Amino acid sequence: MSSGPSTVERARPSRLPQPLTAICAALFVVGTGAFLYGLSTNPQVAWLSFHTNFIYLAMLSQGALILCCAFVIVGARWPGPLRRIAEGLAAWIPVSLVLGCIGYFGGEYLFEWLREGAVHGKEPWLNETRFYVTDIGILALMTVLSLVFLKTSIRPTLGGGASEGMNGFAKSLADRWTSGWRGDEEEREASRARLATLAPIIVLLYALGYSVLVFDQVMSMEQTWYSNLFGAFVSWGGILCAVAAIALLSCLHRNSPTVGPGITTERLHDIGKMLFAFSIFWMYLFFSQYLVIWYGNMPEETAYLMDRLGPQFLNDKGTTPLEWALSWSDWNFRWDRFDENYAWLSMVVWACNWIIPFWVLLGARPKKTPWILGPVAIVVLLGFWLERNLLIWPSVIKQENVLYLGAIPILVALGFLGAFGLVFLFYTRVFPSLAVEDDS
Repeated sequence: MSSGPSTVERARPSRLPQPLTAICAALFVVGTGAFLYGLSTNPQVAWLSFHTNFIYLAMLSQGALILCCAFVIVGARWPGPLRRIAEGLAAWIPVSLVLGCIGYFGGEYLFEWLREGAVHGKEPWLNETRFYVTDIGILALMTVLSLVFLKTSIRPTLGGGASEGMNGFAKSLADRWTSGWRGDEEEREASRARLATLAPIIVLLYALGYSVLVFDQVMSMEQTWYSNLFGAFVSWGGILCAVAAIALLSCLHRNSPTVGPGITTERLHDIGKMLFAFSIFWMYLFFSQYLVIWYGNMPEETAYLMDRLGPQFLNDKGTTPLEWALSWSDWNFRWDRFDENYAWLSMVVWACNWIIPFWVLLGARPKKTPWILGPVAIVVLLGFWLERNLLIWPSVIKQENVLYLGAIPILVALGFLGAFGLVFLFYTRVFPSLAVEDDS
């Protein structure tokens, strides 16, 4: 890993970039309009689109904060400005809480057990009160802890009159976050001590809380299916998304007059290595989950994968020892099997999230090359958006396997992208800005 800076960080506010901010605002407006139109014409498609993007960005933003916590826990100094980019991504976490509350109104279009009642034996878990109190409570707790982490992390960079370059809400917030200033050195020491306490707490709560959130918000959409590994699998996907987003934004900020000098080739190499390794671990988690379902061959487990992988990867193994042995000797591969269910989407997800990052980033040079690392990061981010669709849509819509590419889902996704971009731009450019190394 590359070495870290020894200089003091200072936040240097700058104006929101144009026309990028205007484009993000326009996307948000168009996406909101598409969602409202969808509610009046096809509410189920509208809410599925909303839920998919809610899960995608909630996991990505919280995963970015988990990376920041990991940097603190291990004492990593190599990330430099990459850590501030991760914190900018984490600024979306409070918005996830708001979206989680909005999602309450679309529950009946997403969860069969809300419409028709829970299957026998799951009534204590799958009931409306327990479900929403637990999940919104998790989002609220993680939002509070995340905001405390961000405030503690960024406070030492706001000394030296950083708020003088701000105005409006940003200035008032910066003034509140720096009230009772005790001097640069003392503030840095206090920040390090408090982050050292907060980081492991947030990581542990993420592992437990977001696993429960995934069980509720995604796995319970098919209430008869269950997998103990599913929470970890989806949560890890959020962390991998965050790594890809950091890698992409690092490449895009290479020419920035403020943080560009800090995004060195060594740091690109480091984040490229994380993208490479984390994609392998994601595939490992998927295969670990798939393998036990495949050889167990129990209908309550295989039905979930059959809807997503089709029959090619779940051949009938029979019940006798001879039938079992023959199933191993003849895979019976046929291309037409991929036309069933969501099989082709699964193939694209595998390619984007594992095959491409593995083979393209296998050497050292691609990880250090922005025009290679950046596109790979885009592929991974797109792949995980498709993967979130793959987790959610087949639970409700079994036969029409391309509805997630319709006009309303695409426009809603662009609306979420625009809103996410606005939050990131505001946090990193207006308050508290991307912190840079101050040699003075």
